[in-house]
Amino acid sequence: MKHQTLDQLYAVADIKPLTPLTTRTQKIERWAELLERNPLRCLTALTGTEHLYPAVREEARAAGSPITVAFEDPLLRASGMQSDTFGEAKRFFQLSDWELHEIVCSCHAGATMQAGWAAGRVRRNITGNRIFAWLRSRFVQ
Repeated sequence: MKHQTLDQLYAVADIKPLTPLTTRTQKIERWAELLERNPLRCLTALTGTEHLYPAVREEARAAGSPITVAFEDPLLRASGMQSDTFGEAKRFFQLSDWELHEIVCSCHAGATMQAGWAAGRVRRNITGNRIFAWLRSRFVQ
């Protein structure tokens, strides 16, 4: 192995620094793309997030969850994601407890889920659910 200085490496390598994502939509879109790369990947669901005390829910995590997929990404970490806990995902992706619950909780998918299924749930936070949007427009003034 030949040792080289950083300046020498920059001269021969095409190094592009990561440009952090800044908007909620960019971050959520990136998360969905990561999940879609391997749509059959089996992911772990978090159990009963809606029943946990708020402080416990904030720290809840599961190895191999959809949140873990996001946290493993260098771009999302460079953009400010600090861990793969429920609370951090909620903060980073600017989701409510219920929005994140819809993506990661076992009550929707069972103990495990396919990454493609999770990606669809993640994307719903960008596009919204058209049926609920229509109902909201009819009944909520």
